[in-house]
Amino acid sequence: MAGVVRRKPAGPHSQVWAKLRTLWQEKHLILFKPEYTLLVVSLLWLLEIGINVWVIQKVAYTEIDWKAYMDEVEGVINGTYDYTELKGDTGPLVYPAGFVYIFTALYYITSHGVNIRLAQYLFAVFYLITLLLVFRIYHRTKKVPPYVFFFVCCASYRIHSIFVLRLFNDPVAMLLLFGAINLFMDGHWTLGCGLYSLAVSVKMNVLLFAPGLLFLLLSEFGLIKTIPKLTLCAAIQLLLGLPFLMENPVAYMNRAFDLGRQFMFKWTVNWRFLPEWLFLSRYFHLLLLSAHLLTLLLFALRRWKRPGQSVFDLLKEPSKRKYPAQKNTIVLILFASNFIGMCFSRSLHYQFYVWYFHTLPYLLWSGGVKKLAHLLRVLILGLIELSWNTYPSTHYSSAALHVCHFIMLLSLWLAPAPDPTPTPNTTTPSSTPTPTTAHDDGGAPAKDKRQ
Repeated sequence: MAGVVRRKPAGPHSQVWAKLRTLWQEKHLILFKPEYTLLVVSLLWLLEIGINVWVIQKVAYTEIDWKAYMDEVEGVINGTYDYTELKGDTGPLVYPAGFVYIFTALYYITSHGVNIRLAQYLFAVFYLITLLLVFRIYHRTKKVPPYVFFFVCCASYRIHSIFVLRLFNDPVAMLLLFGAINLFMDGHWTLGCGLYSLAVSVKMNVLLFAPGLLFLLLSEFGLIKTIPKLTLCAAIQLLLGLPFLMENPVAYMNRAFDLGRQFMFKWTVNWRFLPEWLFLSRYFHLLLLSAHLLTLLLFALRRWKRPGQSVFDLLKEPSKRKYPAQKNTIVLILFASNFIGMCFSRSLHYQFYVWYFHTLPYLLWSGGVKKLAHLLRVLILGLIELSWNTYPSTHYSSAALHVCHFIMLLSLWLAPAPDPTPTPNTTTPSSTPTPTTAHDDGGAPAKDKRQ
C-alpha cells in the first residue's frame, strides 16, 4: 500500500541491546526476581571455581574416611568379595556395591589413593557438577529469589569441607540423585529411576527420597506401569551386588543395607540435648520411625494427593481415573520426602548435611506461611548452617536445629493444597493421557518424554 513504511524485524543485535537495556533498568531487582536466576547462578558457579581452588590450596586436608575407603576397595581388588572381611581403619565396609565400583575407579586414578591433592580436585569437579544440576532445578522452577543462591554455594564452609577437605562418599550419592531429579523433570522417568538406583548403591540415605518417588510414579503411571520401573531399580541393585551376593549374600545385605545400624552419641548433631541412654534406646528409635512413617502418610494423603481423590485412584492408569492426573510438583514432593526423613533421623553426623543442604531454600520458599518473610527465611538458613558448623554439637545447637526443622515442616504443611475441584477426565480409556508432570511451579512445560 502506497505511503506505508514497513518496519524491518529487529535483528539479533537489536534484541541483545534490548535485553541489556532491560537488565540495566532492572539492575536493582536482579537479586530479587527469579527471572534472573540463570544470570546470577552462572556468575556464582564461575566464582565457585576459584573458591574451590583456594580452599584446596590454602586449607589443610583432614583425613577421616578416605583412607578407609581405599582400604575397603583394595580388599575387593585383591579378590575378597565377602563383606565380613572387607574393612578399613574406621571399621567394616557398610556401603552398597555402587560405592565399591566408583571408589575403585578413584583408587586407580589417584595412584592407589595416595594422591590426595588429585582426589580433592576430582571432588571439586563433583561439587561443580552438583551445583550445575541444583541450579538447573532452581532455574526451571523459578521459586527462589536469586540472592539466596549465595547461601546455597559460596557461604557454606561445611559443604565445601564435606566435598574437598573430607572426600566423603555422601557427595557422590547426592550428585547422582540430583541428576536423577533433573531426568524426572524432563520426563525421562525410566532413565531417572536407573540413575536413582545407582545413587542408592553408593549410599543408602538416598532411600529417604523413595516415598516421594513412589507417590510420583503411581500418580504419573498407575500401579501396572510403575512396577517395571521399580523392577529396574531392583535389577540394578542385584546386578551391581551380584559378585558379593554370590560370595556371601547374608553378609552383603546385612552390611550394605543395615537399617538398624547403631550410631555413636559423640558424633550426633541433632540429639545432643538427650541423655546418651535415651539416644541409644531402641524404643526411642521405634518412636522416631513411627513418627517418620506417620508424617509421610499424612503428607501423602493431605498435602500431595488432591483432596477428595481416593487413594485407590493412584493405582489406576491415569486415563481410567475420574479426574485427570494432578500436575504434581516433582521437586517439592521429592525434597519434602527427604526432609521429613531428616527431621526424624536417629542421628545426623556432620557429613549428612549434604543430604538436604541444597534443598533447603526450595523448601523454605515453598511453605504456606505468608508471614515467613524473606529475612526470617534467611535467618533459618543461617541458624541451620550455624548448627551444622558447631563442633562438637551442644544442647543449644541441636535444639536450634530441631526448631528450624519444625518451622519448615509446619510451613510445608500449611502450604496450599492441590485444587480439590478439577475438571473431570473426559478421555476414553484408549485415549493417550495428557502429560502432566513434565513441569514444575514456575517452569516452562517440557515435551512429553514420559517413559
